[in-house]
Amino acid sequence: MSFIKTTEQDSNYNHLEKMSVLELLKNINKEDKTVPNAVEKVLPQIEALVFRIVEKLKHGGRLFYMGAGTSGRLGIVDASECPPTFGVSHDLVVGLIAGGDSAIRKAVEFAEDSKTQGWIDLQEHNINSKDVVIGIAASGTTPYVISALEKCNENNIITGCISCNKNSPLSNVSQYSIDVVVGPEFVTGSSRMKAGTAQKLVLNMITTSAMIQLGHVKGNKMVDMQLSNNKLVDRGAKMIMKAVNVSEDEALELLTKYKSVREAVNNYNNGN
Repeated sequence: MSFIKTTEQDSNYNHLEKMSVLELLKNINKEDKTVPNAVEKVLPQIEALVFRIVEKLKHGGRLFYMGAGTSGRLGIVDASECPPTFGVSHDLVVGLIAGGDSAIRKAVEFAEDSKTQGWIDLQEHNINSKDVVIGIAASGTTPYVISALEKCNENNIITGCISCNKNSPLSNVSQYSIDVVVGPEFVTGSSRMKAGTAQKLVLNMITTSAMIQLGHVKGNKMVDMQLSNNKLVDRGAKMIMKAVNVSEDEALELLTKYKSVREAVNNYNNGN
């Protein structure tokens, strides 16, 4: 099938510089509203990938995200939020970006064009067949990501991708491809906009649903969250108050003793 890079097609709007601020905002918002509908169309593909991720994580595997530029940064953001939100180790979900950590803040020229560095970066984490690697690239053409997934396939490692173009080279090398086609950007080619939003939504879905399946949420509460600031301590205390019907002081005392909402509730219910 032919490959059309819709993320690079001309915007549906022109003469942006002549629009008022309000016109700009309304039109950007109009385009943004289309993104959730595009994500909805690929829910079966997301589901299939999440099943495999849960399966691998239950048996000691890890989840890796790989990308360049905005895509790489989004993967790192999602990975970095898993430990505080779900209480998992920092090496369970790992985000890698072309150009290394310095590329998180500043673009590293031509880093995404390397056809060898992606696999080298994965090898530094002792990548193996227990793991899952998801390539993230709005265009679906990033060599850094594609070449790494090709090596993963050769080494019996499950591969997936999040792209915003149908039938892209990245999709074609991924065992589980998620193609969220959001169409042309408001500013032609600026895939940090709708494409980036779509990627963020899908990443939220993948890790949240996987972590729930792995037991890190009870009811609708983040019972395994890390108590890393006063806001989270307060949230944890309120969870305990509601779960076991104690006062705020008692809840804080339990939280101080057990350092975990889950442990505090379990020990209270067990009479400890």
